[in-house]
Amino acid sequence: MLTILKKQEETKWLSEISCVPTQQSLRHLQTAFLRFWSKLGKYPAFKKKRNKQSAEYTQSAFRWDSTNKNLTISGLGRLDIHWSREFQSHPTTVTITKEPSGKYFVTLCLDEFVEKLPKTGLHIGVDLGVSRLATLSNGDRISNPKYLGSNLAKLARLQRVLARRKKSSGRWVAQRIKVARLHEHISNQRADTLHKFTTDLVRRFDVVGIEDLNVRGMMSNHCLARAIADVGIGMFRGQITYKCEMYGKRLKLVDRFFPSSKMCSGCGHVIEKLPLDIREWNCPKCGAHHDRDENAAKNIDMAEGHSVTARGGEVRRRRASAPRRTLRRSVNQPDVNCALAHD
Repeated sequence: MLTILKKQEETKWLSEISCVPTQQSLRHLQTAFLRFWSKLGKYPAFKKKRNKQSAEYTQSAFRWDSTNKNLTISGLGRLDIHWSREFQSHPTTVTITKEPSGKYFVTLCLDEFVEKLPKTGLHIGVDLGVSRLATLSNGDRISNPKYLGSNLAKLARLQRVLARRKKSSGRWVAQRIKVARLHEHISNQRADTLHKFTTDLVRRFDVVGIEDLNVRGMMSNHCLARAIADVGIGMFRGQITYKCEMYGKRLKLVDRFFPSSKMCSGCGHVIEKLPLDIREWNCPKCGAHHDRDENAAKNIDMAEGHSVTARGGEVRRRRASAPRRTLRRSVNQPDVNCALAHD
């Protein structure tokens, strides 16, 4: 189909670029459909030009000069790149990405040797939250910067101006880029904070314990969805996972149904209910006073027998129920009982 499309007039522009990015796009589409048929993902969606775009080049479509640090792409020539870090190995794939803000980035797939961090013999439990970014079992509290919340007024002002512009006009495009750059700035701030936090954890501790949270289920709570997204729990999970594997540390995942907040870290007594508005409580058995988040972090640190499997544990899905039938009928809906009686 790709060969036929290159010969047609309306899609003849496909032959003006290198054939590698289009072939890689088809491979990615095949992977997306395989994940959809395996019920591991949603149906592949159409991509918009104003969203994030990317083109992937394999070794046959680029040339790397390690001496002068020059990267030449087929059909594009030598790229003017400001490198963000040094590397020694030869890249296997090159991906050029265009962000909605109009900025271009080059991502290289490398086979680099990473030196393992020295062992410290320490372990820690981490309890993520909304009011605080994280609470550690040793009593440390990491504040939540709330980058999205602090920029909501500016974001709303820029979006109001964008709504008044005529779509696809020059002023609309300029204003759209301003909104995209603010979103990108907020995302970069959040990623920078999480990178510094996760790197500090793997440097100080050999074992890091976290809860296997159901982030998708938590986001279904519309009252807390924006605050949870502003924390970046999924991003934290991804960063701490690959950094523990890369630096030779151990990540301990605790079952999401483990009562970390309701269990007393001193005597192990579990209370029946603990609403979210209660931040401190006293154990009715031993009388110990607990901070909710710090107590949960201590239980996560000690919950060795409640770790989930490597798959991340099973998720208890809510059984789909049939829609409720109403007694009221429309004008075009016949009465079943009357129809049967008539027959």
